Amino acid sequence: MTTVRRAVLTLPAAPLGPDNPLPALRAPAGAGAHAVDARTLAELPRDMARGLGRAPLRSLLPTPVRDGYGRDRTPADLDTIVIENDRLRATVLPGLGGRVHSLHHKSTGRELLYRNLVLQPAAFALNGAWFSGGIEWNIGATGHTTLSCSPLHAATVRAPDGGPMLRLWEWERLRDLPFQVDLWLPEDSDFLYVGVRVRNPHERTAPAYWWSNTAVPEERRVLAPADAAWHHGYDRGLNRLPVPLTEDGTDRSYPLNGAHAADYFYDLPDGQRRWIAALDADGHGLVQTSTDALRGRKLFLWGTERGGRRWQEWLTEPGTPGYAEIQAGLARTQLEHLELAGEAEFSWLEAYGPLAADPATALGDDWAAARADVEHRLETALPRAAVDAAYTAWREGAADAEPESVLAVGSGWGALEVLRGGHALPGTPFPESTLGPDQEPWRELLRTGVLPPPAKGAGPGAPLVAAPWRDMLETAPADPSTEYHLGIAQWHAGDRAQAVRSWERGLHRAEVRWPLLYCLAVADREDGHPQRAAERFAEAFAEHAGHGDHDGGEVVAAALGREGVAALLATGRPGRARELWARLPGEVRGRGAFRLLEIRILLAEGRPGEARAVFDEGFEVADLREGAEVLGEVWAELTDEPLPDAYEFRMRPS
Repeated sequence: MTTVRRAVLTLPAAPLGPDNPLPALRAPAGAGAHAVDARTLAELPRDMARGLGRAPLRSLLPTPVRDGYGRDRTPADLDTIVIENDRLRATVLPGLGGRVHSLHHKSTGRELLYRNLVLQPAAFALNGAWFSGGIEWNIGATGHTTLSCSPLHAATVRAPDGGPMLRLWEWERLRDLPFQVDLWLPEDSDFLYVGVRVRNPHERTAPAYWWSNTAVPEERRVLAPADAAWHHGYDRGLNRLPVPLTEDGTDRSYPLNGAHAADYFYDLPDGQRRWIAALDADGHGLVQTSTDALRGRKLFLWGTERGGRRWQEWLTEPGTPGYAEIQAGLARTQLEHLELAGEAEFSWLEAYGPLAADPATALGDDWAAARADVEHRLETALPRAAVDAAYTAWREGAADAEPESVLAVGSGWGALEVLRGGHALPGTPFPESTLGPDQEPWRELLRTGVLPPPAKGAGPGAPLVAAPWRDMLETAPADPSTEYHLGIAQWHAGDRAQAVRSWERGLHRAEVRWPLLYCLAVADREDGHPQRAAERFAEAFAEHAGHGDHDGGEVVAAALGREGVAALLATGRPGRARELWARLPGEVRGRGAFRLLEIRILLAEGRPGEARAVFDEGFEVADLREGAEVLGEVWAELTDEPLPDAYEFRMRPS
């Protein structure tokens, strides 16, 4: 019989630490790595070009940036939920985005996924903290979801066959959409079934994005039913290439044949069954398939050059095998977003399980024969009709079923939205009991029309930016805290001039001024006034320092200090930058990001020897972004010597 139970997994883990206390007013850092230049955009199919240009994020609001982690790992107990039958055992991390950490095939003793041996956050999610390995559920916008390291609601539900099913659900805040992921193992099944639903409870159309990303060992051949793929190589291009051979005869279906990090989005023909597989030298491995709504399939590889190898080490224990990712999404590429009509939904079913193919064929030079062999064996193991039937049974008989036993609790933001909008969401309850301190001021605004001010000397609290909340803020009494939150909502809506006016009004009467000064500094920088921005960043830092240990103390000081030093350096004021840097707590100055700032200060002061000494001493910028090249750029200002391996994170050709 299938069982669903709680368990504990102990891993070496770096704690997530506190969220960044500053509102995320800007677009995701590193968004340019996924951009496409105008020439390429003009040459793409019209519907693809529309998807690429649909509703790009102007900011990360209302979600916070998660950059409080480091790289010191100690054993930690992680809550898990285990789904098991006599064939498979799936281990899920409900507190970390619902990640499937492991999928173990019991009869062969094979682990079907790349299972990371550590929990090491890194700056890959849209809002920062993310970790590698397993199967992750990405919703929101191009990139890894803001929920990568966040808790989801979890409960048992009746599966279509009457057995137990694990439901995960949350309210995704970037696009303001609730979603659910249902996982179950039919009795005697070799495949984990996953039913996914994304709902739009609003009257307006919403941009929708979904990709299920599966990490697999990179010593594999990746097969998909396509003869061409759209290649994205972190150089702002998107080119359609034949699969699998390159012009020089290299077989790009093997991740280790790629030199540099790259995405290959397979161009699956209409009517083709949707699947992707990763097989080892014996023809064994993992296959993922789905109903047709999940259209896209992708291979991501790190490449064999130094940057890709360094990233692999960065995300796990050095010396462990590397990984690649096989992925499945709603659109052809991850650069596109679809339209989800008001009061509508997207739903589909995925299946993950073992596949054993003839290695001579599946790994042979005849691509058409290799694909045909894998598809034939998939059809034998799990017919396409069976997947379609399982989807129908789930959608009509189980997707709306109410949870039975609660296993984990997510955030209170969904409960707040249901309270405000009166949304009926069968199967995914967001009870008022999940409301917490972050939501309490907003519930009071909803109840009374007044946003309560924060405690004396405290910061302003978490923002909300959706249009209904903005409307309530506009009619609420205009105290400094309300003006701060109103400005953030106006900024998110694209009304930057009005946002600045709101912040300036709040600043005149504010006792705690640093949050408003920070917002105005960002506005100045975005509007092309870097000198004034730098002054306001520095003033915000000084204002916070004058309030002692209020507002998270060191956390706020570090966030404001990092912004202020960078802004002062960018405007040619190294003396002021050093003064601000010297006022930071010693522990903060010792962190890798601040050692890098120290190097930049030393360079600006004309002290390259001392700057080089910091490199030689060694440091690690824990929240270095995917695609970041800053270490190489700063090194090049010092010397023509090759960049040491420890600082090599470039993901594209030099």
